[in-house]
Amino acid sequence: MSQAARAAEAFERLHGRSPAGVWSAPGRVNLIGEHTDYNDGFVLPFAIPHRTAVAASPRADDTITVSTLHDRGRAETADPVRIPDLAPGTVPGWAAYPSGVAWVLREQGISGGADLVIAGDVPAGAGLSSSHSLECATALALLGLAGSRQSTSDIAKWIQLAENDFVGAPTGLLDQTASLNCTESHVLFLDVRSGEAEQVPFDASRHGLEVLVIDTRANHSHIGSGYGERRRGCEQAAEVLGIPALRDIELAGLGEALAKLPEPLRPLVHHVVTENDRVLRTVALLREDKYAEIGPLLSASHASLRDDYRVSCDELDVAAEAAEAAGALGARMIGGGFGGSAIALVRAEAHAEVEAAVTEAFAKRSFTAPRMFTGVPSAGAGQDR
Repeated sequence: MSQAARAAEAFERLHGRSPAGVWSAPGRVNLIGEHTDYNDGFVLPFAIPHRTAVAASPRADDTITVSTLHDRGRAETADPVRIPDLAPGTVPGWAAYPSGVAWVLREQGISGGADLVIAGDVPAGAGLSSSHSLECATALALLGLAGSRQSTSDIAKWIQLAENDFVGAPTGLLDQTASLNCTESHVLFLDVRSGEAEQVPFDASRHGLEVLVIDTRANHSHIGSGYGERRRGCEQAAEVLGIPALRDIELAGLGEALAKLPEPLRPLVHHVVTENDRVLRTVALLREDKYAEIGPLLSASHASLRDDYRVSCDELDVAAEAAEAAGALGARMIGGGFGGSAIALVRAEAHAEVEAAVTEAFAKRSFTAPRMFTGVPSAGAGQDR
């Protein structure tokens, strides 16, 4: 059963009527381009088949009710809240994400009450953008109920406000933009500064390759981690250099820029500038149909995130190292770091061997067994029914 069908069925069970509509949004994998989005740089994500669905109907009052469907069909319902009363810090836990969307839409003049029921299979805490898929589906649902048509770029910015100001997570624009705009069989080449986007064909199977996604089960969170500290460091470096963002440093001028910075900020800048270059080189190779050659760029990205940006962890390092030792063409952590998932570019015939090697490496270190699946570029957000 699809997540949309699960959400609709649960809505009928909880509210005694069919929902007015069901909207869903996917999680994402970022092929390459990490911690570049909030530096006005380049990213290259694709949507995964895992989705979050929101079944919704309007209410005659200014109240929003939110229920989420857990495994085996058990529903958890948050306390109802009046939309005019929403403010940062007023809603705890998982309900803060859909409530934050309602809060930011209220500021845009969209404030009708609604009953929402959520169902999803994007792994939580895995760095696959479960929170943003929920927020994107919620935004589309509330906008759909209000009959309001908005650009995906505006919706993405509103969701960023909800994350930053209501939930308290200092995230950029990558995740929600990917969830809203990715298409099947493509990666989204996005220039975050200009908003220009290109759907670049990405069919690894045509080359006998797969993107193996490795959920390390080491849960991560942008709240309370070093994510915000890294972002503030980048902003400080840009201020010292007198530039709008680190995007403005060309690779050829990296050495000169680093020489002007205090030592603690240099590794952050080194990562961002070289990561932007890796995104551009990856896109060039995909356009030339040289899929296998992007492997070393993935591995270089991981080394930079581990050594310069310092956002990796033992589980992510072991996943990448074990995958490469078993024949992966390249591997790297994805997402904000401090846990979450990694990806490995593998030949299809070596999938089982790489998966077994990663599982064995985790067992040897007494880590929780990882979850793995093939990342297939899938459709972005939309209305299901």
